[in-house]
Amino acid sequence: MPQRTLAGVLAALVAGAALAAAAPAIRAQTYEDIAPILAARCAMCHSGAAAAAGLALDSLEGLLKGSRNGPVVVAGAPDKSELVRRLTGKSQPRMPMTGPPFLSDDEIRRFERWIAAGLPTGGGVAPSAVAIPRPAPGEPVTYLHVAPIFATRCAKCHADKGIMGPPPEGYRLTSHAETVSARDRARVVPGQPLASELLRRVRGIARPQMPLNGPPYLEEKEIELIDRWIADGARDAAGQPTPLPVGARVRLHGRVRADGTLDGLRFEGDAARGRERPRSDRQAELRGQVEANGTIRAERLR
Repeated sequence: MPQRTLAGVLAALVAGAALAAAAPAIRAQTYEDIAPILAARCAMCHSGAAAAAGLALDSLEGLLKGSRNGPVVVAGAPDKSELVRRLTGKSQPRMPMTGPPFLSDDEIRRFERWIAAGLPTGGGVAPSAVAIPRPAPGEPVTYLHVAPIFATRCAKCHADKGIMGPPPEGYRLTSHAETVSARDRARVVPGQPLASELLRRVRGIARPQMPLNGPPYLEEKEIELIDRWIADGARDAAGQPTPLPVGARVRLHGRVRADGTLDGLRFEGDAARGRERPRSDRQAELRGQVEANGTIRAERLR
């Protein structure tokens, strides 16, 4: 090799070594680094005895124990860790359930680096606070406020691979989009709690009352929060109201009252005046669709 070329190579090596020495080393992430993210975005659903999927994310012990389906982190293998797959959306439903917005790319990389480093504890501290969001006085209720209820009490059945297998009637309660979906029929009619099958089920107006594993059923304050969420427009986590599903089918159960309502729900259509209309205080099923003004047009009441 010519002397000038050799000298150039040596100079390049020396320069590269100097740059490498000057560059800050990427510090391995520890549990202490990800604990605040878990507390702020995950523990609201994944904590306590009713933790969603049996996965408690309010302590290192709970995270390492995993869910009822098995471990969620595999030391040294982020790509094989279900926690990362859920955070990135490679496995569905994507988490956190309150997203979008989901975790940022930087936050997800912290989890990947922690797992790749072998799950170092960094002291093993637990998240100092579990942030259960509550609406401020006068603030509209959003999906952020009701998602923990759905995650801990409903999604164990109403999810893919739930404890009953496929979600009952294909209805999933694992995201805002699925909760308000009118794919086969509307279970949530924004602005109309009494026209929403979801509310009628958790209140016990319709049978069977939900959650199916009750009692205990939802607490009254939880039911009231869901009621307010629907009344406020079934808003997503960012506070945007859900568009009215005009033309969507509904199927509601309850009692026909003397005032002509179905447990307080007023409806329109020929079925409201039909000869076969059930007598007052009798159980009935109403099938119809959502009108542009938010009312329900009954097509069958029996």
